[in-house]
Amino acid sequence: QVRLMESGGDSVRSGGSLTLSCTPLDILAWAGYPCMGWFRQGSGNEREGVATILRDGTTFYSDSVEGRFTISQDHAQNTLYLEMNSLKPEDTGIYYCAASVANSRSFCRWRLAANFADWGQGTQVTVSS
Repeated sequence: QVRLMESGGDSVRSGGSLTLSCTPLDILAWAGYPCMGWFRQGSGNEREGVATILRDGTTFYSDSVEGRFTISQDHAQNTLYLEMNSLKPEDTGIYYCAASVANSRSFCRWRLAANFADWGQGTQVTVSS
């Protein structure tokens, strides 16, 4: 269900940086999300959970982005961010913002798309070599 909106996707060269943003279409929904995250989908690939964050600020990352990407949230602005540094061509894909309504720390740690109920429509990130 599309209840989130992403922005910030762009085309960059390898080694560059981008920051993605995500806000709920209904700001009242923000308080009902114990876990939010960023997923990406490359051509022909499954949707991969790259980073998730609990409301208390605990973060989880995939091995492929650990140390290069940073997920953060601003509760005052009801905004989720993904700061991406040292981008590589394999980071290319559609990046989706997602939110889980289940109060489960495990859901956040596992980063599985099936456990996230609300989604954005995605924003394209292209990294050229």
